[in-house]
Amino acid sequence: MLYQKYMKRLMDFTLSLIGLIFLFPFFTVIALLIKLEDGGSIFFRQERVGQNWKPFKIFKFRTMVENAEKLGALVTKGNDPRVTRIGKFLRKYKLDEFPQLINVLKGDMSLVGPRPEVYKYAEKYKDDYDQILKVKPGITDYAALEYIDEEKILENADNTEKVYIERVLPEKIEYYKKYLKNIGFFTDLKLILRTLLRIIR
Repeated sequence: MLYQKYMKRLMDFTLSLIGLIFLFPFFTVIALLIKLEDGGSIFFRQERVGQNWKPFKIFKFRTMVENAEKLGALVTKGNDPRVTRIGKFLRKYKLDEFPQLINVLKGDMSLVGPRPEVYKYAEKYKDDYDQILKVKPGITDYAALEYIDEEKILENADNTEKVYIERVLPEKIEYYKKYLKNIGFFTDLKLILRTLLRIIR
């Protein structure tokens, strides 16, 4: 409890600030490439459900065409035509997720925790999310590692949204609960290192 209340926030703030400073030159290059491709916005911002069901806007580098949410499902698959050329590269190496360090710095998210979900999907498993949302959502966790290639899993689905809601999300929820049972400094550190190694590989 002491770790969650004080130490976790201190670690989140310190590491996200260091990360944003260190990654700033890379962010600048990525922002320029996104802008050069189609002249659209650099960031994708979407409302997600945060701790205690409090909504917040998540930061990501934009990897899809403008207004992509109006052109299809909220989840994407590997061959989704809405994904831009630079977007495919960013998604492959998870670089589109890095701006979420801004959310961590602001206190909306943690470095480690259950992935933030849109309300539309979370409300379908409200009893589970009442438990899950006792903690801040995070950039990485057990589910993020297990489903690092989620788009490929959904690639051949006839109804992407249906498969996500009925098959993928329930499995993710079990991983979220696993994290809640094991939450602690060493668990967070292990998950951060595993995530970095997975991205590098």
